[in-house]
Amino acid sequence: MKRSITFLLLSVLLVSTAAAQSTIFFVRHAEKADASDDTDISEAGRARAESLATLLKDAGISAIYTTQFKRTQQTAAPLAKALHLEPAIVSSKDSAALIAKLQGSSGNVLVVGHGNTIPDLIKTLGISAPINIADNDYDNLWIVLREKEPRLIRLHFR
Repeated sequence: MKRSITFLLLSVLLVSTAAAQSTIFFVRHAEKADASDDTDISEAGRARAESLATLLKDAGISAIYTTQFKRTQQTAAPLAKALHLEPAIVSSKDSAALIAKLQGSSGNVLVVGHGNTIPDLIKTLGISAPINIADNDYDNLWIVLREKEPRLIRLHFR
């Protein structure tokens, strides 16, 4: 199953990236260890972060953006390590700064955000489809293909 998702993802990228200015991947941070404001990710969250790294390691990611919270940084860490990238930290309250960085990007980018920030970020990039993220929802991968008419692809990963 994981291999077929990876194949699907890479097939979509190969077909779409030629026409796209850039491809932006959005994920919500992995599962939290507890309900505190700046908590670490849990064991399940660490496994999910490793799964994300495996899934995206060959996707041509050239930049990673996280928020100031540990859970987003820890979610991005395995992929950042595998790609030898230093994630850029952008305040969760400064979506304008992140959007400016994304609009100026020319490569494939990963954004690790939050359930209350990702929908607005995607909408700002020209996607009108409503996105709702439940409190216990950690397995979505949204892919925004930045073309003349931006397109959204939604996948699930474990």
